[in-house]
Amino acid sequence: MALGQARYAQINTPLSQKLAQKKCLIAVHRGSWGGNITQNTIGAYAAALQMGADMVESDVNATTDGVLYSFHDGNEKRVFGVDKGIREMDSKEVEAYHPINTCNEPTAARINRLTEVLDFLSHGELLNIDRAWNIIPQLLEVLDRYPNAKYQVVLKAPLKAKEAYELLNAHPVKYMFMPICYSFEDVEAALSYPDLNVVGCEIIAFDAQTDLFSDACIQKIHDRNLYAWVNAITLGDVRTKPLYAKLDDDVSILQDPALGWGKLFEKKIDIIQTDWPAILYQYRQKILGVE
Repeated sequence: MALGQARYAQINTPLSQKLAQKKCLIAVHRGSWGGNITQNTIGAYAAALQMGADMVESDVNATTDGVLYSFHDGNEKRVFGVDKGIREMDSKEVEAYHPINTCNEPTAARINRLTEVLDFLSHGELLNIDRAWNIIPQLLEVLDRYPNAKYQVVLKAPLKAKEAYELLNAHPVKYMFMPICYSFEDVEAALSYPDLNVVGCEIIAFDAQTDLFSDACIQKIHDRNLYAWVNAITLGDVRTKPLYAKLDDDVSILQDPALGWGKLFEKKIDIIQTDWPAILYQYRQKILGVE
């Protein structure tokens, strides 16, 4: 059975089939980057796919002249060595910069336009787009040029981005959508948009007492024909910024994968976002028996 509403089954079937085949999908945060390869670039996505990723994640932001780039705003100092935000630059300025590698040396590369990423992911690869809920009209204008994008792209936004929900609800192309949820009330609020193609939920649980950590809530998400996505990534001090009750990449790699990823498997989480796809791939193969 396809995820989401039955009337959107044709759109949602490729993702549903992959989830049925893999049992738990591996989504890779900004691609796999390091050395001379920069986050959120085609190189990072190519590396992630070679490491066993089932889906890659791209942050998308727009320049002053309306060009969309695969880039996480706030990382301009790290990537370009400048204090100016990408949203304050035009495309000519952006493309004049060469990213700095992990040895703090400039590379010959540049960051990629969203259109370049979509052209690269031309064989049905899954793409989660983040950070774009403030530029939905521009984003839809680009995605609508790609007939297969509706089968590949999963959009996301928090509930506070009400305009994004309304625009996607009204848009004729029903791109797959994942609300960012901090409680089960958020899940229900997202489902209140009747024409939004909700296929799953990104669930945040700061601790084990959060309702979205409970197996009962995860089951209720599944009962609504949705997947549950959990972030195993760590965005800082895990003591103050846990995304899912410290069941994360850090504990999985530094202690034992059974204490992190293994518990997510036990809780029947459907998609795990990680920064370490190759290691998670090997562990999934061992525990769940899938390639």
